[in-house]
Amino acid sequence: MADFGHELWFGAFLTPDAAGHHRIVRQAVLADDIGLDIVGIQDHPYQPVFLDTWTLLSTLAGRTERVRLFPDVVNLPLRPPAVLARAAASLDILSGGRVELGLGSGAFWDGIAAMGGPRRSPGDAVDALEEAITVLRALWTPGDEGVRLDGRHYRLEGARPGPFPPHPIGLWLGAYKRRMLELTGRLGDGWVPSSGYAAPGELGAMSEIVDAAAERAGRDPAEIRRVYNIAGRFSGAAGEGFLDGPPAVWAEQLTELALGHGMSVFVLAVDDDRDLKVFAEEVAPAVREAVARERARERRPDAEGPIGISQAAQAKGSPAKEAPARAVLDEATRPRLPKRDLAALPPRQQANGQRLVLIHDHLRRELTQIRDALEQVAAGRSDAAALRSMINELTMRQNYWTLGTFCASYCRLLTTHHTIEDEHMFPMLAAAQKSLAPVVARLEEEHEVIAGVLTQLDAALVAMIEDPDRLDGVRDQVELLSDVLLSHLRYEEEELVEPIARLNLDI
Repeated sequence: MADFGHELWFGAFLTPDAAGHHRIVRQAVLADDIGLDIVGIQDHPYQPVFLDTWTLLSTLAGRTERVRLFPDVVNLPLRPPAVLARAAASLDILSGGRVELGLGSGAFWDGIAAMGGPRRSPGDAVDALEEAITVLRALWTPGDEGVRLDGRHYRLEGARPGPFPPHPIGLWLGAYKRRMLELTGRLGDGWVPSSGYAAPGELGAMSEIVDAAAERAGRDPAEIRRVYNIAGRFSGAAGEGFLDGPPAVWAEQLTELALGHGMSVFVLAVDDDRDLKVFAEEVAPAVREAVARERARERRPDAEGPIGISQAAQAKGSPAKEAPARAVLDEATRPRLPKRDLAALPPRQQANGQRLVLIHDHLRRELTQIRDALEQVAAGRSDAAALRSMINELTMRQNYWTLGTFCASYCRLLTTHHTIEDEHMFPMLAAAQKSLAPVVARLEEEHEVIAGVLTQLDAALVAMIEDPDRLDGVRDQVELLSDVLLSHLRYEEEELVEPIARLNLDI
């Protein structure tokens, strides 16, 4: 596969569930804040439990500043292309050039017909999409005369072009079958398969069809963006399936797709904030670094072989540069031991090892409650500032003290837990299995790092009590604690649950 040269993008695929509208907006804003590149929203207008995709995209454009937005993909039979051209160009103008356009020929025809849309055969659906592409591009091309098109599915009788998007909106086609893949190669700016319908092992054959069609049309296949909608599970040990394991496994698999098939946009179906952050802050930087190094190596005649993901994972992106604590807990430098099968142990021993997870789950729940309380206090601060009443000011002062007490209590709990591990569990593990010594030493070092973060949080809490306007400092420290602690807990579980169970240790 040739070097397609596209910049790698990583994004979030958010389900437009009407009941979860607050979560969707929050996660889009989070994606913008943590450095993801794009947010995709599926388009199924016949689903009564879904928000309208274009309305939602417009709202997200107003709440974000940098992240790109696209319908993933538009249900064309229910979106007339002439109107869609105006809508997409308008949103591109209002968002500062942040819109791309995923297009689908249609599916779930019963639902489409129930909404008054056409029921098309597969061949007609492809033909209609080709006509729609012509409509879209014609209405985005400046000209003095009206556009005329006499198609079987769409007609224009003198429609004036405009408004004009400030950047060339990419037309990315959701395609799996040969005719759609060939249409993508001939006319599309991008190709959008999903891992649920096109497994990684099927991408090569599909990509060859796209490339061949592009070459027959006199196009460079490298110009076509390869956008992959993906889903997976972050877990302690690598599973047998695609994207099932720790971040390093994800990074390795996505790097292979980028280098082997030219995939350059990875859009993760996600509904959990933590998974979104792991994807953005651990997986994405590792893939970018690995791909950049391998492509640089290919350009050097004296190169000695491909880069490994362990090297690439040392680059954690801007958060690691801004927060030394995150850099110290770098995944790439953590000692790892060969994994044994926990399921092979008797249930009683398995349960003994899982006690560590239960203890950590308590710490994670408490941390989530602190984050929620912090956001409630922040929202209350805004209300108090708007109302400017003595009662609201007094209420907020009480909220600050309550938040401070909550955080201080959690810090004491966490410090006690780490002390017990340092003085009891870690020495017992190192004595029972000497190969665990490097892991134990690293965990002890990470305890020191976390202790430093707790000290910073305590100082931020004191500053907040003295000056309520410094609440944001507490928020920053809680975010840092979340990143560092949750990474530490995952690492500890990945390395110690099985030995604790196998050695039948009492923790």
